[in-house]
Amino acid sequence: MTDQHPSAVPVVSDEVSAAPAASDQVPAAPAASDQVSAAPDRSTLRLALVVGGLVLAVLLGFGLGRLNTNGAATGSPSVAAGHTDPPGIGPHNHGTATSTDQGAPTEPGGLAVSSAGFTLAPLGTEFVAGRPGQLRFQVRDVQRRPVTRFAIVHDKPMHLIVVRRDLTGYQHLHPTMATDGTWSVPLTLAQPGVWRAYADFTVVADNGAQTAVTLGTDLVAPGGYQPRPLPDPATSTTVDRFTVGYQGTPQAGATVPLTFRVDGAGGAAALERYLGAYGHLVALREGDLGYLHVHPEPELVDGQVKFWLTTAGPGRYRLYFDFQVGADVHTAEFTLIVP
Repeated sequence: MTDQHPSAVPVVSDEVSAAPAASDQVPAAPAASDQVSAAPDRSTLRLALVVGGLVLAVLLGFGLGRLNTNGAATGSPSVAAGHTDPPGIGPHNHGTATSTDQGAPTEPGGLAVSSAGFTLAPLGTEFVAGRPGQLRFQVRDVQRRPVTRFAIVHDKPMHLIVVRRDLTGYQHLHPTMATDGTWSVPLTLAQPGVWRAYADFTVVADNGAQTAVTLGTDLVAPGGYQPRPLPDPATSTTVDRFTVGYQGTPQAGATVPLTFRVDGAGGAAALERYLGAYGHLVALREGDLGYLHVHPEPELVDGQVKFWLTTAGPGRYRLYFDFQVGADVHTAEFTLIVP
């Protein structure tokens, strides 16, 4: 959207007096003993008015330009711009509440409903446990306007993670956006309880700048909540017909490799690309439910999926590893303790 600016120079009012007519009496120059008049002459007054108009025009233009920042393409259709990651970029975290996908996060994302001038605004938060419903929400800027310009990141403009607060019932969803900036996605909360929804996205501003943000909000399915304890830590698990294991020892505040291997009945599974990569990894911290979304090396390493994970601090984490075989997506889950 192009910023609208006022005319560069406002017209000086015609009411400013013209130069005196020939018949007017022009006073003689004052004698040395006379006091100099404090009133400016008319040419000086005209110059001051013109300069003042120029300053006012610049200030008004700057103010209107500020109103059109933060990536809200109001009145525009849905826009999905290319993400700034160059082709073949190495693995990275969508970790902090706001990030540029570079470097180690200082805190997990998804802990707040507002960050970096953006707010996650669900249009409804209550669901009936076990019954199909629909989650609808907007991302709004500091002027409460719906944001409509998002970058395509890993094949989608919006990644939505939903999990119950005991870290069960994990879902990785991809909503669609209407032209008014309202996102919607079918959602079933299988069990009663409080659930956490994470919106992971990158906003594109009018000047092309991109801001990666992860926001979180609570959803509720009323009923008797029976939290389940986390399974014991393990480096191998089974899901559907596959055995999935990983190698690596995460450390608080350090970036370390985690390598995942998927085996089927006949040996190594034929992994397929899903959302532009051979796997995706989400890590949620028990307690505050701090969020990390990790992407792997662009190619398999000895037939395995290699991530570089940075955890912000010690605690128990639940890992969710998404992979695709035979056009079907599967999720392997692990409990991890970071000392």
